[in-house]
Amino acid sequence: MFETLVKAFVYGLEIYAGLGLTFALPFVWFGVQRVDSEAQGSGVGFRLLILPGVVALWPMFLYRWMRRLDEPPVERNPHRILAKP
Repeated sequence: MFETLVKAFVYGLEIYAGLGLTFALPFVWFGVQRVDSEAQGSGVGFRLLILPGVVALWPMFLYRWMRRLDEPPVERNPHRILAKP
């Protein structure tokens, strides 16, 4: 029973990683500059550096890419709230 559950979990992780890699390759080469303006003109080294993170967090990047959100949201914390005039 436990072995079956562990196998299902591992297969689920493999599917998630496979989907992430399938999404990450086109996103890193074409979509990253649309989501983050600071990434425009970046080189191959930067794109290879962000590839593992995009594979791991691909649902968030897919959402942002499909919604055509330009910049990351501004963090809301007590320091920023008090600093606003």
